[in-house]
Amino acid sequence: MSLRIKDLERLQRENPDYRMELVGGEIIVMSPSGLESEEVATEIARVLANWVRPRKLGRVLGSSAGYILPNKDEDVRAPDVSFIRAEKLKRTTPDYARIIPDLIFEVKSQSDSLNKLREKIQTFLALGTQVGLLVDPRTQTMEVCRLGQETIVLGDGDILTVMDVLPGFELAVSEVWAPEFE
Repeated sequence: MSLRIKDLERLQRENPDYRMELVGGEIIVMSPSGLESEEVATEIARVLANWVRPRKLGRVLGSSAGYILPNKDEDVRAPDVSFIRAEKLKRTTPDYARIIPDLIFEVKSQSDSLNKLREKIQTFLALGTQVGLLVDPRTQTMEVCRLGQETIVLGDGDILTVMDVLPGFELAVSEVWAPEFE
């Protein structure tokens, strides 16, 4: 039996403590991420939002923001961090967005599969996302993906720029990792 968006919405109402995605007609229950991956995702969202919001360039969203994808199954997916240009979404919505974000970040947690995260990023890219990033706190790397282009791997000492999406934005890769306190 193939499930639809209305089924996902019903399950979310019945189980508000669970994060879920709808992929290929199946519900995927998202387990809570580990502390490290969530801290990295939060830092990326904070830095990005602090740069985007004063310039009124668009919206920066976290892992609970669901997007209805314009594919045959109408999947509902939620990247860990996403950015939507202001002209694409002038007013926010309480519902899942029927829009493709311009930029997404997926942050690998201990329970995530790198291949599944890469597939998710490729799905978004194929549907119109311009840049997708796979962030791995364990290896302290970022894979920068664009449709039809070779993946670029950034590490400490590198600066992330996404001129095609956010001209002038820079993020030092080394600054997103969880700090260690002595």
